[in-house]
Amino acid sequence: MTDPYKSVPIRSSEITPRHVYLSRRDFMKAAGLATGAALLTACAPSAADLPGNTKPVPVSNATDELGDPVNSYGDITSYNNYYEFTTDKQQVSKEARSFTTTPWTVEVGGLVNKPKTFGIEDLLKDFTQEERIYRLRCVEAWSMVIPWEGFTLASLLKAVEPTSDAKYVRFETIYRPEEMPGQKSPFYEWPYQEGLRLDEAMNDLTLLATGLYGEPNVPQNGAPLRLVVPWKYGFKSIKSIVKIELVAEQPATLWNDIAPNEYGFYANVNPDVDHPRWSQASERRIGELNRRPSLLFNGYGEQVAGLYVDLDLTSNY
Repeated sequence: MTDPYKSVPIRSSEITPRHVYLSRRDFMKAAGLATGAALLTACAPSAADLPGNTKPVPVSNATDELGDPVNSYGDITSYNNYYEFTTDKQQVSKEARSFTTTPWTVEVGGLVNKPKTFGIEDLLKDFTQEERIYRLRCVEAWSMVIPWEGFTLASLLKAVEPTSDAKYVRFETIYRPEEMPGQKSPFYEWPYQEGLRLDEAMNDLTLLATGLYGEPNVPQNGAPLRLVVPWKYGFKSIKSIVKIELVAEQPATLWNDIAPNEYGFYANVNPDVDHPRWSQASERRIGELNRRPSLLFNGYGEQVAGLYVDLDLTSNY
C-alpha cells in the first residue's frame, strides 16, 4: 500500500485540466509549471512580493477545528485557481491586480418572493460578518486552511424568501474579458456558472466570503464576493459573483458541462472516488512537503453527511 504521507512531486496531470491538457501549446506550458508547483513550498512569493502590496502582511496563529494551522496570507494570495485570469496559478495575482471591484452589484432573484439587486456595500452593512476558518480542497490534490470573513449564504437567501418551487441555487460570475484575459479562452463557456441544491446552500457552513485574514478580499481570491463550500472541491466555490438565482431544476455548471465524467455536479470531497486521471485519496497542503490522507467531505461529515443519506456518492460524484 502506498504511504499517503510520502512526498511525491505533483504530476502535470494533477494540476492541468483536461481541456488544457489536450491543447498541445497549453499542455507544454503547464507541464513546465509542474516542476515549479512541486517546489512551491520553497519558492512561493510572500505577500510582500505581491503586486501593489504596501500594507503590513497579516499574520495569525489560528487553527481549524482539526488543529491545523491556517496558511499564510502569502500562500493564500499568491497561489490561486482562477481561470478567468490565467491557468497559471502563480500568475493570477499579477493578472488580477487591475481588476475593478467597485462599484459592484449582485442580482438575487428567480423563484423568490422578494427579488433584489444588492450593492456590495449593502451586503457588508446588512448581513452579519464573521470569521470562519475553513479547509479549501482543490480537485488537483492540493489544499489550504483559510480564515475567511463573510456571512452565511442562508441569511441572504432568507432575505429574498425562496418559494416552495425553488430546489437549486444557480450562481454566475462576472463576464469582463477586457479585464479578465482568461475569458478570451475558447476552451471554456463563459461566464463561469455553478450551482448547489437548496439544502446545501442553506447549510450553516456555506459562506459568502468578503475577506480573509481580517482584510477585504483581493481580486485573485474572488473579490469582492465569492462562495465558500468547504466540504466540496474548490471549483464549486465560484468567485466574483454578480448573480444568484433560485431555480426548480438542477442548473448547468461550467466544469460539469465541459467534462461531466471528471467533474460531477456534487463535487463532494470523497477519497474513495478517483478523478479519472488521478487519485483523490491524498492531498498536499500548500506550505507542506508531504501528502496527507483526504477526508470524506473534507472533514465536515458531522455537519453535512445528513444531506446525502439517500444519495449514492459514487454515481453522484
